Amino acid sequence: MLLRKLWPAVLATRTIFGQSVIVITGTAATGTLSGDGVLPTGLTYASFSTTRTISQNTASSLTLSGSNGTATTNGTTSTGSLINLVGATSTTNGTATTTASQNARPTNTQACNNYVEFCDRSYANITEIAAHNSPFAVKRNAFSNQDYGVVDQLNDGIRMIQGQTHLENNTLFYCHTNCNLLNAGTVEAEFKKIADWVAAHPFDVVTLLIGNAGPGLIPLNDYIGPITNSGLLRYAYRPPKIPMALADWPTLGELILRQKRVVIWMDYAANQTAIDYILDEFSQMWETPYSPTNDAFPCNVDRPPGLAPRDASNRLYLANHNLNAQVSIPGMDSKFLIPNTAVINQTNSVRGPGSLGLMANNCETQWNRAPNFLLVDYYNRDGTDPGAVFRVAAAHNNVTYNRKCCGSAVSVASTGRPIPLMQMLATSLIVLFVFTL
Repeated sequence: MLLRKLWPAVLATRTIFGQSVIVITGTAATGTLSGDGVLPTGLTYASFSTTRTISQNTASSLTLSGSNGTATTNGTTSTGSLINLVGATSTTNGTATTTASQNARPTNTQACNNYVEFCDRSYANITEIAAHNSPFAVKRNAFSNQDYGVVDQLNDGIRMIQGQTHLENNTLFYCHTNCNLLNAGTVEAEFKKIADWVAAHPFDVVTLLIGNAGPGLIPLNDYIGPITNSGLLRYAYRPPKIPMALADWPTLGELILRQKRVVIWMDYAANQTAIDYILDEFSQMWETPYSPTNDAFPCNVDRPPGLAPRDASNRLYLANHNLNAQVSIPGMDSKFLIPNTAVINQTNSVRGPGSLGLMANNCETQWNRAPNFLLVDYYNRDGTDPGAVFRVAAAHNNVTYNRKCCGSAVSVASTGRPIPLMQMLATSLIVLFVFTL
């Protein structure tokens, strides 16, 4: 039997060194929470002493030259500007042929991920903005991380979609910390939105980072259905080997040529020898400190733990730049984190203390290359400079950001009045806690 209980809460806030700390007091309802930012115990991190070949589909062998061509995927043929992009013919069986030409390669005019310059650039040599907990765009809920849904995010230029998945009643949902706090719907429904967008944008490469949040680690096979049923599988990139070093990654043009334009990562429980299109994150990519509450945003390796600098320098890396406020509940051991919206404008700005621009600069200086992904909350909230987060990425990509941001739907962002942290908490029914007995 399911019993629902309200937490009669009184909210208090204070500032400690510029960091908002929320204390929720009252009588504890029955139940426990796992904290956002508190990792499960017993996690393991895969490592490979040697490279293992898992596919002969080596996209890096493609020659992007010639004067004409088409790309065909499942019977759908793309022509026109693709001629300038690749000048080749691609089919779904992974083979590719090129049209010989004695002339110089034509100048490409087709943008890849919004920039012509990216077409010939390796997937490992581009900085993209990532939406932290992308599906969590539920209005008036303190546990949300975004104002806009995934379609607006992709339209605005977000190219990594990240979120926590939970298994409830044998169904995968996107939930923040606990499905009773924020449930953004099924994983399959969210994947379907992404697949439809990818189908309508044949020159874009999208990255998914699946957070395997549990409870416990969700079996890998449970993700096959949502990926297949949503239509994502036809676009899923299958790397030729594990681990993929920086030099192994194909260009965006090659991924587009093959129409393998969705790169799917999973943080825990991936097994590429079993399912090759769900990539193991921490054997091939590392992250800066997870769910940060420190607005200094250090660029050191946090996950996987103990990774040597020499090994880290040959992997992709993700910079966590989503500042959090810690929520404490008396009578319960668990603590969890929510976005610190009180300082979000500065967190997402181009310059200044605690800014995304400063962190990206520091990381590039420390590692001699910029982060591949900059993970942010409320990407549209950046004070008087909408699109600031994309401007930061563009600077590190040596391109010019000139797009309009952000969103097409009526939302919090369209009012121009970011919701303060305490107001967001107060207007979400003083935080509703629902527990299952």
